[in-house]
Amino acid sequence: MKCIVAGHEAVTASEFAELALGIDIELFTGLATESDTDRAARLDVAREVLAELRESDPQTAAYAQSLLRTSPLNPRPTVRRSRRTASRAALHHTVRTAAAA
Repeated sequence: MKCIVAGHEAVTASEFAELALGIDIELFTGLATESDTDRAARLDVAREVLAELRESDPQTAAYAQSLLRTSPLNPRPTVRRSRRTASRAALHHTVRTAAAA
């Protein structure tokens, strides 16, 4: 069975998604050969496109956001827990343990 979208034949699943959704998959996933400068520029553009998609097509925006999150080529922002959050979690654990005893 052929997958034809808008008169174009999609050969792979990613081509089908690209044709059906109208977004460039590589914009959100990246290429293994891109430099750090190219990656930073691509991610800036991807964030702008994502912001526009959220307003016009939330479903496609959710798909694009998942591509950004799951691509191994996109760096993950480091999440730091503040001391306040860590101490609050420890206090919560202590209160639970004391209540269970």
